[in-house]
Amino acid sequence: MRKNVFGRQFSRDANERKSLFKSLISALIIQGSIKTTVEKAKAIKGDVDKIVNKAKKGDMTLKIQLLRPHIGEEAMDKVIKDIAPRFKDRSSGYTTIIKLGRRFSDNAAMALMEWVIKPEVKTEVKSLPAGKIEKKPEIKKTAVKKVAKEKAKR
Repeated sequence: MRKNVFGRQFSRDANERKSLFKSLISALIIQGSIKTTVEKAKAIKGDVDKIVNKAKKGDMTLKIQLLRPHIGEEAMDKVIKDIAPRFKDRSSGYTTIIKLGRRFSDNAAMALMEWVIKPEVKTEVKSLPAGKIEKKPEIKKTAVKKVAKEKAKR
């Protein structure tokens, strides 16, 4: 009988399950999104929320002590410096689960788990008025000929 048993077991013992969750959470933090089964995504969603909440408060040493058992070193740095400041105005609900359909091999329901607020991508694109084409600066032919002559002398 399963009375008052919380969480999913995934046919694994406790150490295997902790390792699985740690690797999934670290991959989500480092890569920004992961493709996994719906059940695994639902299992780590609460843990991810708790980790981001811990990273948002306290001083640096307290954050490191709280996060060390749950995620890897690289993921810990990224969650403290990048992800926690991104969610300073939110209290929970940091991730979203998008269902993708079923996997062909074993018919498992697949999902894409990603952050609700995506990181800002800095792109430097010049905006030109409609119909205008930016001309590239022309290279003078005399300068090209001088370079060619110098190479021929060598």
